Amino acid sequence: MSNQTLNLTSNLYQYLLDTSSRESDLLKKLRLETAKDPMARMQISPEQGQFMGLLTQLIGARNIIEIGTFTGYSAICMAQNIIKPGKIVCCDVSREWTDVAQKYWHLAGVSELCDLKLAPAMDTLKDLLQSGNARSFDMAFIDADKENYDQYYEACLRLMRPGGLILIDNTLWSGRVCDVSVNDMDTQAIRALNLKLKNDKRITLSHLPIADGLTLCLKH
Repeated sequence: MSNQTLNLTSNLYQYLLDTSSRESDLLKKLRLETAKDPMARMQISPEQGQFMGLLTQLIGARNIIEIGTFTGYSAICMAQNIIKPGKIVCCDVSREWTDVAQKYWHLAGVSELCDLKLAPAMDTLKDLLQSGNARSFDMAFIDADKENYDQYYEACLRLMRPGGLILIDNTLWSGRVCDVSVNDMDTQAIRALNLKLKNDKRITLSHLPIADGLTLCLKH
């Protein structure tokens, strides 16, 4: 037994994948295509995608917000598990990356579920709030520019129904969050949000060491 999270060696990580990963051939193809991109590190891991699909099922999500779509892997994982009729509002600013996403959404048969908003995410979130969508979404996934994480979180919290779930990616930031020698804006923003969430009475919190850190915030 262990009283703290195991350190995953390469062999143990491969064992985890070998015994639990159900990544489809299509998702694997997308992941390998994305791996050729200079920014491939922004791709979520297959086990995280699978976990997010499970969470989508568990809370019975029908309406989802995704902030940072990249090449579409996470959107597919959620869309394949959403309650229909449903939708995922996918926020991104890159046409190049989202062109790849749309190609794979079509191949996965989820294009009609993914509503791409090619604009700064805060603009889209403000539009949703101003058009009367507060407390109407079931889940959000935040995985975009770190400096705006707090703004994204606050807007998503307003958009979530009670019992809605916000997922925040990269909250361990490759260990830089606890490295006192690292003080760039992104790292400081993640540190600040992590500390804020710990004391935020509006949510139930769990900070998980999945991939690069995934924080779960259940709205009261």
